[in-house]
Amino acid sequence: MRAVACVVACTVVCAAGVLPGQAWATGASASYGFAEGAETVDGATSSAEGHRLNAGKVYKSSLPRVGRRFYRLELRAEESAYVAVTAVPASGSTVSYADGVEVSVQDADGNNCSPGESQEARFGASESARPITATAARRVGPDEKSCEGPGTYYVLVERTSAPESSRTSWDLELRVASEPALREKGATTPPGPWDSATPVAPTGERKVREGGTSFNGARALGKGVWGDSIEPGGTLFYRVPVDWGQRLSVAAELGSLSSGGEAAGGGERGGVGREAGRGTGYVASALVMTLSNPVRAEVDDADTAYDGSQKSAVLDPVPPVAYENRFAPADAVAAMRFAGWYYLTVHLSADVAGKFGAAPLDLTLRVDVDGAARPGPVYAGSPVPDEEFGVTERDTEAARRGETAAGSGTGGGDAGAMAVLATGGIGTGVVLLGVLGGWTLVARRRAAGEGGPGDASAGAQFGPPRGW
Repeated sequence: MRAVACVVACTVVCAAGVLPGQAWATGASASYGFAEGAETVDGATSSAEGHRLNAGKVYKSSLPRVGRRFYRLELRAEESAYVAVTAVPASGSTVSYADGVEVSVQDADGNNCSPGESQEARFGASESARPITATAARRVGPDEKSCEGPGTYYVLVERTSAPESSRTSWDLELRVASEPALREKGATTPPGPWDSATPVAPTGERKVREGGTSFNGARALGKGVWGDSIEPGGTLFYRVPVDWGQRLSVAAELGSLSSGGEAAGGGERGGVGREAGRGTGYVASALVMTLSNPVRAEVDDADTAYDGSQKSAVLDPVPPVAYENRFAPADAVAAMRFAGWYYLTVHLSADVAGKFGAAPLDLTLRVDVDGAARPGPVYAGSPVPDEEFGVTERDTEAARRGETAAGSGTGGGDAGAMAVLATGGIGTGVVLLGVLGGWTLVARRRAAGEGGPGDASAGAQFGPPRGW
């Protein structure tokens, strides 16, 4: 009986201890959150053996340090396909400036289907390991002359690594989206001039919105000033709904350290009580921010150094979202071709820990969505996934509430904490009810064995059995 008691007691302790750990795991130090239910596939060393990738699905794979991997697409004549590949090095990996991942979609003759678009992602000047995403496409349209027609196409993923870089494989997340052709042919030139002046960033008190750990758990933001904390080596993901005709601008700021070497805001999520003894120094490319469109293709990026004083990184101005932007020669303009969720990825270099300590720094995001939404293009079919290229009322509400892409609740301070507390309370309560029931059962059995039905002492057997 004592053995059973020990098991039950341990269950109570463990139930009380797991939830705080789970809450911590949602912070910046957590690993990349791969899509729930993602199918694990092996990339092939030959195009003939590539695993088929279907639109609307997410896959998990891996990429060795040396070599390349093939996958396969089966496409209809009148659909554009966009393949996004996110490479995830192991935490603490050594990477160099030019290390990265390259992706291409090819036809049966090995021709690149979108040679004019950026198809690689590099770690760049930060030289800090983090998730990076490269995309490739097979596009259809009146101005597209390569890779025409239905049939089999191949996705080739390649890795670039310097001799001094870590030799371990990288995890991969692959996602495919399909865009149908237009019902009627439209313009094949980009829109006219747009205001390229840097917009005025929103002001006011920042509200806490905890970032997600991947595209799949990105936290929704709308127009406003938002705050979180970010650990050295950590990467946070956010998403913003941007409709046809609307324009997005974003600025990110790192908070300063006080004269005593402490973070000026003090503390945990959103800023309360940091550890003392923070150092001094200078880290080039300390904060890296990347903006990606609904198919995860990069629109723009910005970075800033850090020396202990507040610093900011501002994305270059981009045009309002328009279908015709795809015909623009500039990559950043062409990438603003879809309405839908735009993703912000914010990374703090691991080198910051060596100069200023491992405690988180305060992060502020100033997000502006300007302009009135207007009707979008009329497609001949439905995108895959559904509603990929548009903004619904549900999306607008998700941004207002701060929901994650996975559909969980709000990420703002008290609400998030209360959700964890409530979950912990329910779980622990269920366990405690089980324990109390066990005590009662044992007490009754002992009462029956020691006194019999008429023994007055039987009614006094409350609390845990003797010997606990």
